[in-house]
Amino acid sequence: MALFYRILTLCMAVIFCNEAMAQQRWSLQQCIRYAQENNLQIKQMALSQEQAANNLKAARLEFFPTLNASMGYNMSWGRSVNLNDLEIVENKLSQSSSVNLSSSLPLFEGMRKQNNIKSSAKQLEIARANIENLMDNISIAIAKGYLQVLLCREMEECALESYKNAEAQVARTQNLVDAGSQTYGSLLEVKSQLANENLQLVTARNNYRSALLELHQLLNLPPDIKLEIEDPAIDNAPLELKDEDLETIYANASSLPRIRKAELELEHSKLQYKIQKGSALPTISLNAGYGTYYSDNQDTPLLTQFDNNRNPSVGFGLSIPIFNNRRTNTAIKNARNNVESSRIGVEIALQELMKEIQLAWNEALACHGKMEASQRNMEAARESFNLTAEKFDLGLLNGTDYSTAKTNLFKAESEYIQSKYQYIFQQKIIEYYKSGHVETEE
Repeated sequence: MALFYRILTLCMAVIFCNEAMAQQRWSLQQCIRYAQENNLQIKQMALSQEQAANNLKAARLEFFPTLNASMGYNMSWGRSVNLNDLEIVENKLSQSSSVNLSSSLPLFEGMRKQNNIKSSAKQLEIARANIENLMDNISIAIAKGYLQVLLCREMEECALESYKNAEAQVARTQNLVDAGSQTYGSLLEVKSQLANENLQLVTARNNYRSALLELHQLLNLPPDIKLEIEDPAIDNAPLELKDEDLETIYANASSLPRIRKAELELEHSKLQYKIQKGSALPTISLNAGYGTYYSDNQDTPLLTQFDNNRNPSVGFGLSIPIFNNRRTNTAIKNARNNVESSRIGVEIALQELMKEIQLAWNEALACHGKMEASQRNMEAARESFNLTAEKFDLGLLNGTDYSTAKTNLFKAESEYIQSKYQYIFQQKIIEYYKSGHVETEE
């Protein structure tokens, strides 16, 4: 019964947790944090990082001596030799056992162990840089998806407001037709405009649902969690374009995880080169052993024989590589090539970074200019529409003129909304290069 209540309590806690997640509104920071904490690729890379940490521990333990023990038991019959007096024993079942301990400690191996520790430490740093780089990529993808949801939601609100205005205009036009101020054809034109506004509203709602679904999938949220995002103060956000020094941005961005990863891979390849060079040097090792044995060919008791037959040993070993089918020389050459390849990899990463910063800055300039132009166009279209609506209500213009002005206004508003969010996204990209993380303050 107690187990039943525990299971019931756990199930209720999970249900309440899911309900709380379903009811809350997600901020950009919460979306990024959730995606980073629940991304399967990050969890997979975390296992690789743990393996690298284990390899580093193993490399440090290589400085300790090895210690091995062995035991043996033998039975023989027929002719055998008595090891005590070297006499031949005929057709006798004899038994013997032995115990051995051995230890070895390399004293010099061409600094391979020291360099192997450093190499393993670099691999651990590379694993961390991989995780940080993936987290940055996830943050950018989430920010882009989040802003796309905001864009589509604002487009839906704009389409809804335009649809409501069109509904009101149909009612006003009906009154004008009844009063004889407008023709029935103008009423049909306005109703046609209402149908077009309805189509735009349906399209905007579909786009909003699609954007929400894409963000939902980016977050890997459970299907039963309904995603709703906060209403950030986009209109209060600074939209001016600050003059930036690209060299300063480049200097800050040079510490990004992907650049650090390329530099760590270069350092790792240099250590691997040193390890391969060390394999061409002689090795010196200290060896020690202890052994004893027992045989039933003697009448001496077991423990006494073990004590009498002790055989301790200590020695030094020297191994000089002379010729091994040029495997060592080939490994050294390949390691040297890997160093050059990694050095080129760093240069490529830095070149690509500079190109990305230049493109991002150029895109920010273009988006800012487009946003300002779209805003002026929207304001002009709104004034033109207001004037057209007044003339239409007075019967000075027909329904075609009104529909054209209304369509132009909606198009101008849509272009401004799209250009605004494109510029906001480019702002976040520039901030990422400057600070190394995606800004989440709306």
